[in-house]
Amino acid sequence: MLCTRLLIESGANVPYVGTACAKTPWSEADRDWLEARGVKVKFRASLEDDLSAMEAIRPDLAIGTTPVVQKAKAAQMTKDAIDRAVKRGMGETGGANYETIMYEGYAPGGVALLVDVLTDNRNRTAADVRSAFTKFGGSMAEPGAVSWQFSRRGLIMVPIAIEEDTVMTAALEAGADDIEPDGDSWRILTDPSVVYDVKDALEAAGIDVQSAESTMVSSNTIEVTVLEDARQILRIMDMLEDNDDVQDVFANFDIDESLMQEID
Repeated sequence: MLCTRLLIESGANVPYVGTACAKTPWSEADRDWLEARGVKVKFRASLEDDLSAMEAIRPDLAIGTTPVVQKAKAAQMTKDAIDRAVKRGMGETGGANYETIMYEGYAPGGVALLVDVLTDNRNRTAADVRSAFTKFGGSMAEPGAVSWQFSRRGLIMVPIAIEEDTVMTAALEAGADDIEPDGDSWRILTDPSVVYDVKDALEAAGIDVQSAESTMVSSNTIEVTVLEDARQILRIMDMLEDNDDVQDVFANFDIDESLMQEID
């Protein structure tokens, strides 16, 4: 767990850590520190536990046994991406000084975006992020103009076909805060520190979990109804996500399935 703390302090987002060791009084301080930052800590973790977390989280980097790394590669994590993340986490960056920055901006239609980056060149990355916005009708925003709408939450998605009472009972008893329909899924919100506990409880109740993660959730959703706006928003998202410095992009838009089908 010490390695996990070092990774987080270096700017990494680590949602899960599994250890074969048993929980002891000497591990409590590290466990409490990690859980306060939204990390699911699993003691006496089996290979199945680790692989289940891999499938749910789909991380940019997995550090662990050979089967875990093989699973990561199967999820299309490139060797270069793994090598970069390891070097950043271990400080082996050839003298480069990496920093975490959260950029804010607006896409067409008033859609709010947060762009989480890890960069060794603030000027380069700022120019790249600005270009993604302005090229497709968006604009950068001042710090705080967008971020006030977002908060870190645990987010779990399960199939809408499962009865609401079944999902609600299992989720709320495990510590979830809210459940609501979201297209073909039930959307379950939790405190980030308990998201994987709720996931485990749902699975123990026989409920299929589509995804579980600690993420930034907006208090306000923009319904996109204009086709060209939808195209431009998705182009901004694609350009940002293709940038190696960008770790995550959080947004508050919803595009109806019928409109999505019209997008080229």
